[in-house]
Amino acid sequence: MSPISYTSNQLDALRELANIGSGTAGTALSQMLGRSVDISVPNALALPLAEAVEAVGSAEDDVTGVVIPLSGDLDAVVLLVFPTPDADTLCGMLGVEAGTEVGQSALAEIGNILGASYIGSLGMMTGLELDLTPPQAVTDMLAAIVSTVLAHRAEATDTALILDSELRVEGESCSLSFLLLPAAGGVDEILARMGVEA
Repeated sequence: MSPISYTSNQLDALRELANIGSGTAGTALSQMLGRSVDISVPNALALPLAEAVEAVGSAEDDVTGVVIPLSGDLDAVVLLVFPTPDADTLCGMLGVEAGTEVGQSALAEIGNILGASYIGSLGMMTGLELDLTPPQAVTDMLAAIVSTVLAHRAEATDTALILDSELRVEGESCSLSFLLLPAAGGVDEILARMGVEA
C-alpha cells in the first residue's frame, strides 16, 4: 500500500483520535494555565515523512520541538512542533521568558501534557500499551530537529501521523503540530487496530 493512499474512513478515524486527545489535553492544560483552553484539530494526516515535514513548515524555520520517545508496543517518537511566535506566546501565558532554560522546561511540560493526552487516546482506541519517556525541548531549524530525532531511531520511519492543533487560551491563539513518527508500518498497524484497514 502506498503511504499516501489512506481512505477517508481511515483519516476520519485519525481525526476522531485527535478530537478525543485534544479534549483531554484541553482540560489538563486549562488546569496548568489556570485559564480556559480550547483545542481544535483542523487536520489529521498520514503522509510520507518528507511530505509530513513540509506540511508542518519550512525546513529552515526556527521552531521549538518537544521530543518524547515512546516505549511499549509501538516503536515510535512523538514530536510536537511549536512555531517560535507561538512558543513565545505560551511562555508568556505561563509567566516565563521564552528561550530560557525555564521557558524550554515549561514548553516541555506543555508538550508532555499534549503528548500524554494524544498517546493515551491512541492506546485506548487501539489496545496498544504505550508509555512516554521524559520529554526534551529543543529550539532549532525544523529540518535539523527532525533529522536528529530520526538519527537516534533504530528503525526507519516511512509514514508520519500529523495532528495539527489550534489552541485558544482565553482569546489568545497559538498553533502546534503533533507528529507521531513510528517505525515502518506503524501507522498501518494503528489503523488496523482501530478497525479501519484499507
